[in-house]
Amino acid sequence: MNVIESMLLEEKERNLDMQKSYIDEINDLPKGSVSVKKIGNKEYCYLKFRQGKKFISKYMGSASENAEQLSMQIEKRRHFEKLLRELKVEYEMISKIVKD
Repeated sequence: MNVIESMLLEEKERNLDMQKSYIDEINDLPKGSVSVKKIGNKEYCYLKFRQGKKFISKYMGSASENAEQLSMQIEKRRHFEKLLRELKVEYEMISKIVKD
């Protein structure tokens, strides 16, 4: 095995490890979007997401306490999902070059 091939195999392994860690991060973060509803004088925060074919609207508390934090978590999830997609493309490219 030459040096380049061994480097690519190491990169392939690192890529898989990173994919697993990103998947764990994604599973720990909420999915969907934040919706704020005003009822009377108060604003309430809801997390909206799909579950199969159903559209779920989950109450998350008052908007002043939860909306910004929830939005940041969702944005973080989207960032990790983008990184995961890029890693998968990279993994496919490495797999085509190097056969185990």
